[in-house]
Amino acid sequence: MKKTVYVGMSADMIHPGHLNIIRHAAELGSVTVGVLTDAAIASYKRLPYLDYNQRAEIVSNIKGVDRVVEQTTLDYVPNLLKLKPDYVVHGDDWKEGVQKQTRQRIIDCMAVWGGQVIDIPYTKGISSTAMNQRLKEIGTTPEIRLRRLRRLIGAKKIVRIMESHDGLTGLIIENTSVQKNGMKLEFDGMWASSLTDSTSKGKPDTESVDLTNRLQGLNDALEVTTKPVIFDGDTGGKPSQFRFTVRTLERLGVSAVIIEDKVGDKHNSLFGTDAGQDQDSIENFCEKIRTGKAAQVTDDFMVIARIESLIAGKSIEDALERAAAYVEAGADGIMIHSKETSGEDIREFCLRFKADYPDIPVVAVPTTYDAITEDELASWGVNIVIYANHLLRAAYPAMVACATSILEHGRCKEASEQYCMSVKEILSLLPNNN
Repeated sequence: MKKTVYVGMSADMIHPGHLNIIRHAAELGSVTVGVLTDAAIASYKRLPYLDYNQRAEIVSNIKGVDRVVEQTTLDYVPNLLKLKPDYVVHGDDWKEGVQKQTRQRIIDCMAVWGGQVIDIPYTKGISSTAMNQRLKEIGTTPEIRLRRLRRLIGAKKIVRIMESHDGLTGLIIENTSVQKNGMKLEFDGMWASSLTDSTSKGKPDTESVDLTNRLQGLNDALEVTTKPVIFDGDTGGKPSQFRFTVRTLERLGVSAVIIEDKVGDKHNSLFGTDAGQDQDSIENFCEKIRTGKAAQVTDDFMVIARIESLIAGKSIEDALERAAAYVEAGADGIMIHSKETSGEDIREFCLRFKADYPDIPVVAVPTTYDAITEDELASWGVNIVIYANHLLRAAYPAMVACATSILEHGRCKEASEQYCMSVKEILSLLPNNN
């Protein structure tokens, strides 16, 4: 009887190393490839470029592969218990790093029925990291970028978004990452904030910067990044105006726009009831949502409704009533905002809303309740967390300190040593300067 072989792989970028493993596996018996789902891959590194169906189709057409199955976790054991293969074949690079424990679990599992793990020597000259970097340098297209946010929401426990107001902050978001517990953590996308867009231009956050001017900074970020963008649409303006905003953003490859249910002169929400916070009627705001949804061309673009009830001093019941109406009107997600520091009002809203609408994404902006962790937010049902203004807020005190130091010392030596990155470092951050 022919032996059975199991091979697990992401298969996002098929290269000679993958083909070598499949070739060795096919020499041992009938090959089943477990293609990792988007969620499985996103649990320990970036979202794959190709979605699961695309990757599965490619693998199923590789010579030597007899069938393809879903592998829904980084852990192979659930699939192994179902299939009980004679062999598991993998590159020997998993003896170290994030997959070391995964390998040991497979060895222990296979021992139950006498199965064996075969480690194939890693193919020299192949670097997935280098290939990924080259793809990022090539860039992306509006269509690919636009679709990415929905894929992230479907694949990740929580999607991490950071504020960007120009090309440089876009590059920071694109390239910053940390290794933690064997996992690579990075930001999943960018928030084009009206607050930071206007502040970076030295203007108040009162919708004093029009859409055309805001799009200039957005384009700067789009040109040097590949990650998805959520656009802060303020109130969205009149329904007739919002229609064209949706068309413009969708054409650029922006994934979503968030509009708030306020009317009248704009006051930043974090002023709370200290400033006039007048909410639109439910009927009027629903009409704006319907107009925006009718204007979009693709199914991928998202119109997200931002509820200001808690900012305006109203009840959670008011917020929930509005959320239900906005979802009925076609909103693809709900952003709930608050200036309270405990986060308890956000928690109660999310738990109650998700009980009725488990599949509607919820967005949180923990500017004031900043002690709440991403894991806590996810446990409440939050799908997207937006760090809405932190890069600009971090830059301003550093720039003031640098300028003050130069004035105090009459030279720039102290400022350069204490506050500045080297010229070489800044040049290495910029595209095509490495």
